[in-house]
Amino acid sequence: MAKIVSDYDPAEDLTSPEAIAAFVNEALGTDDAAYIAHALGVVARAKEMAGVAELAELSSEDNPTLKTTLAVMKALGISLTADVV
Repeated sequence: MAKIVSDYDPAEDLTSPEAIAAFVNEALGTDDAAYIAHALGVVARAKEMAGVAELAELSSEDNPTLKTTLAVMKALGISLTADVV
C-alpha cells in the first residue's frame, strides 16, 4: 500500500490553460500510459469535471486507447501535439 507523505494536490496549481498544457506535456514526455491517464484525471479534477475519466472509462490502471485519450483531452480543452526531439 502506498504511503501518503503529503496532502499536496497538483490540481490546485492548474489554474490556467498554459499550466494545464505544461502539466500534460510533462506527462506525455514520460511515455507512461498509466501516468498520462492519471495526469488527465488531475486536469479533469482541476477543471471540476468530476467523472470525466470514469465516463471515458479511463483510470490509472488502464492502458487507454488513443481514441479514448484524445476524446478526454478534447473534453478538457487540450490537444496532442508533436515536437522534434
